[in-house]
Parts: sequence; structure tokens; C-alpha cells
Amino acid sequence: MIKRLLQDVVEKRLFSGKALLLLGARQVGKTTLLNDLVSKSNECLWLNGDELDVQKMFENASVDGLKKQFGQNKIVVIDEAQRIKDIGLRMKLITDQIKDVQLIATGSSAFDLANNVNEPLTGRKWQYQMFPLSFAEMVQHHGLITERRLLPQRLVYGYYPEAVTSNGDEKMVLKQLTDAYLYKDILAWENIKHPDKLLTLLRALAYQIGSQVSFNELGEICSMDAKTVERYVTLLEQCYIIFRLPSFARNLRNELKTSRKIYFYDTGIRNALIADFNLPEMRQDIGHLWENFVIAERMKYLTYNEMWVNSYFWRTKQQQEIDYLEEANGKLLACEIKWNAKTKAKLPKTFSENYTNSDFIVVTPDTVDDFLL
Repeated sequence: MIKRLLQDVVEKRLFSGKALLLLGARQVGKTTLLNDLVSKSNECLWLNGDELDVQKMFENASVDGLKKQFGQNKIVVIDEAQRIKDIGLRMKLITDQIKDVQLIATGSSAFDLANNVNEPLTGRKWQYQMFPLSFAEMVQHHGLITERRLLPQRLVYGYYPEAVTSNGDEKMVLKQLTDAYLYKDILAWENIKHPDKLLTLLRALAYQIGSQVSFNELGEICSMDAKTVERYVTLLEQCYIIFRLPSFARNLRNELKTSRKIYFYDTGIRNALIADFNLPEMRQDIGHLWENFVIAERMKYLTYNEMWVNSYFWRTKQQQEIDYLEEANGKLLACEIKWNAKTKAKLPKTFSENYTNSDFIVVTPDTVDDFLL
């Protein structure tokens, strides 16, 4: 079994007087992690928020009623808690009034869980984001040499646990995930009966990884207005399917100040959306695919290691560009991301002259472990 990096972190927070909140897209392994975590306990009540009787149990919940439901259990897990109405208030009630119970909730959409519990659970929760498997976790599992050799496969099929462990069935696994399952919460939340436009938008985003994204242009492609596109993009972010990278601008008139790029947390999902599972040597988009992979893995690394940085890309109107930029503690780290290790790359002169407090690295398959481990 592949041990998740979050497991030890979450385990240390048990019975600390706060609720534990584990967020992440569907099928990234939240339930498996918690099963491992509570497997040693015989006093755990597991509730599935997708089930109607569980939802009803919390409708008019009282302290006495919940105590009866919990019985002698010391750990209560609410899986897919975003499906329960007013879950934040219910979790606050449990955390404040039933102090001998450790409450753990998982959610696959931030817009209906994290947003609803932030105010009620202020100071009462530990919140963690969980991703598909990571480069670092797989290196921990079977070593750096093996994972380096598997990089071409990871670029194509990604890191969703079932895709990693289903040798030969990766395409089918990813097809099932992208056939609306990952967007279940958006479809329910927005009352969308036919996900055609949402899928059209996702495919358009999949073709534009590594490029600047215009909501107006996306709207024309998807027959939606720009505001609707932006709302859907926000919802997809809150379901942990995509993330935005804003442009960095401080001093120069010719810097792009309001642009953004959009990447997928998992390249396998991205490739499934456009039905392209060609190996790297057969791909026209390998440069952008590698860029997406490296930046998504860096996001996982930063999150799991609790490193707080601001992430950007940089570009000028004269097309000078840096693929990825981090700002932390008054310093900048500029990164060029190249699939071909022989490609020469250097820091644009305009950038180096105006931002002297910066370091520069090139991330290739030969050096990627220095950036992700």
C-alpha cells in the first residue's frame, strides 16, 4: 500500500480538541487514508454524507440526539460532508458540546464545505488539502530511480490512485472519472442537468494549459458569457480539478498585470478530456504537458510541507516570459521548465535587471527531484 504524506500529519492532530477537515477531489484517496488512520480503533462511527438517512440525521440535530447516535464511539467520520445541509453549524455543535469525540470530515468540494465551516469552525478545526498521489509519495514508495523511469507514464496517465494501480486499465479509469463523476458536486450545486457546456469548457482549458487564458475567448468557444465562464472556473477550482496561476508584476510598465494561466491538478485527467494518451515522444504538446506536471507537483510539495509562498508566471508585452515564479520571504525563485534537458534557458535580461533579489533554476526530467523532493 502507498503511504500518503498527510497520514502522519493528520494522525498527530487527533484528539487535540479540534475537528479535522480533509478536502480534495473525489477519488484522490481521502477515504482510504482515514480507513488506515482509524483502523486501529474499535470505537469509530463512519457516516456517509451521500446517504439520505445520514443527511436526515443532522437535519434538526441536538446535542442529546447526536450523543445517542454516536454511542460509545470516540471517533466520528463524516465522509463527503458537503452533502449535509448546514454542516458547519452541526460540526461546531459537536466540537463545542461533545468534547470526548474526535470529529473528522471529508469533502470533495470547497464551495459547500470549507466555505460553510470557516465561520462556524473558526479556531475549532485543522484543515488539510489532499491531492492525487504525488511524485514525492511514489518516490517514497518504490524509490527515485523507479519513479524517474515512470515519468513518461505519469505525464500521460497522471497520479490518481486507481490509475496508478490499474496496470493496463488506466484509460478506462480516467474515462470513468471524467464522465461527470469528478464534477458531481458542481452539477448538483448548479442544478445542471446536462454537463455538455461544462465539459466543453474543461476541454478548452485542457488545450490551453501553459497559455494565457481569456474568459471572453473561452466564452465564445463554449457559447457562454465571460462571467459564466469565470464562475465555472471558480467552481472547478473549488472542486480541486484545476488551479489558476496569476501573472507577476511589480515595477515595469510592459509587464502583464491581469493575465492568468490555468493548469490541471492531474495530467491524466487533462489528457482524458482531450482523448490523447500518446507517449511523450509522439506528442506536440509535451512542453506544456511537462510544465503542467511540474507546477502541479510543486503545488503538492508546498502544501504537504506547509511552505507558504506566492506562485506566479511572468510575461511582458514583448513576449519575454518565465514559466513559474515563487515569492517567499522577500526573495524570488524563477523557474524555466523544459522537457528536453539539452534545451538552453536563461533568465530574461529585463527580469534580472529589475529583480535582483532572485534565483534562477531550470527544471528538467534530470533535475526535477531537486524541485519536488
